[in-house]
Amino acid sequence: MQLSQCRPTRLPFSSKATLRCRATLARPVSAASVASKSITDTMADLKANGKVAFIPFIVAGDPCLDTTSEALKRLDRAGATDPLADGPVIQNAATRALEKGCSLDQVLAMLAKTSPEIKAPVVLFTYYNPIMRRGMDQFCKQAKAAGASGLLVPDIPMEETVEIRQVCNSHGMELVLLSTPTTPPARMKQIAEKTQGFVYLVSVTGVTGTQENMSQRVEGLVSALHEVTDKPVCVGFGVSKPEHSAQIAAWGAEGVICGSALVRALGESASPAEGLDRMEALAISLMTPAAVPRWLSICFAPASLISLMALLSIELELPEIRS
Repeated sequence: MQLSQCRPTRLPFSSKATLRCRATLARPVSAASVASKSITDTMADLKANGKVAFIPFIVAGDPCLDTTSEALKRLDRAGATDPLADGPVIQNAATRALEKGCSLDQVLAMLAKTSPEIKAPVVLFTYYNPIMRRGMDQFCKQAKAAGASGLLVPDIPMEETVEIRQVCNSHGMELVLLSTPTTPPARMKQIAEKTQGFVYLVSVTGVTGTQENMSQRVEGLVSALHEVTDKPVCVGFGVSKPEHSAQIAAWGAEGVICGSALVRALGESASPAEGLDRMEALAISLMTPAAVPRWLSICFAPASLISLMALLSIELELPEIRS
């Protein structure tokens, strides 16, 4: 099947505003076939080798799951996770995928097929409703079997992460937490203590999206986190240019996360094939920033981790509204 001919089937949604998964369950994958390298081990190896992690984020199912699978492979080898925080680019990508019938089971099946072919750990980025609906244990069990190494759930407050962290750990997955520009210092320290793999530092107050320049405030936030933890700090939200990744690395962050710019390149192109080429070119440019000062030695590790938004909100069931 050629990528330029992706024709996902549209699911018939009911007039009662109910969205349900209508796909068969993802086939189980044996533990031996899934990459076992953890997020923590990956970040430790990068630090030991003086490298900065490049963490791309894409939306599963946009423009189609075959393209998502190929995108994961390209990102892995390039150069050698009601929306709470998503801006319009990622919201639109999610809408396109949902309109084409993309479901949780289809995403897990795609990941199970693709993960044996990639080296980078995959982090699933999802909101909590589908986890609750499927059940924490079943969700984490299926995610791990499909090849996921970690989970990021932005709409669970830190105080409510105890149970899901335990379930993740029981299945060999790590739970990544976020810190923001408005997080008080005491809470920032608690988040740093409880997160696994790395601290996801949100660079702006607001939703995801591209921006012209990185806020100078980020440098202070990176430093503040380094004062309370030795865990890696990875910066996301707004990264879209080589200058951005160079600046973040210069500020001492151990990782750079790019989402909206890659999602736009992949999902808003004339064809899946063109989108893959544009996405790959952008990813490579972000890992080889021309703006790095000559006195500053920065080595970016190609697709050290991959954060995949799994579009799990498709399992949201809305109640019928009565007049």
